[in-house]
Amino acid sequence: MTDEQLSELVSSISMQIFKRKFHHKAYFNKRLRSTGGRYMLRTHMIEINPLVLEKHGMNELIGVIKHELCHYHLHIEGKGYKHRDADFRQLLKQTDSPRFCSTLVAPKNQKHTKLYVYECAKCGLLYRRKIRVNTQKFKCGKCFGDLHLSSFKKMKEI
Repeated sequence: MTDEQLSELVSSISMQIFKRKFHHKAYFNKRLRSTGGRYMLRTHMIEINPLVLEKHGMNELIGVIKHELCHYHLHIEGKGYKHRDADFRQLLKQTDSPRFCSTLVAPKNQKHTKLYVYECAKCGLLYRRKIRVNTQKFKCGKCFGDLHLSSFKKMKEI
């Protein structure tokens, strides 16, 4: 979908659901990361994250557009357009618009970590570290023996 097609879609949704014209532009913004879209107060333009369409499909895209149009029309009318305002919440209910977008980014608690296991050549003591250790500089804390990399694993934290 191109930016022109998106603008046409936003205009048609605005006329069908809100019974008002959308006089500005809507376009995709790839730099949006965690949000589905945003309404720009100064320019009255709507930016949409292209991942909404790619990951969740057309229904989710229409939901994000309706949400941003709620901001747009209330701001133009001079009413409460912020998430906490009663006017905004009421218009969301009337138009059956979602309050939040589906998740676009992977959760932060699922990241890959490395695990280095070092073994002392003298006493056999094992050291587990998340970062790599310079074995020329560091020695065993118990017997001052040389350390050798015993194993290396990529693990997934949960």
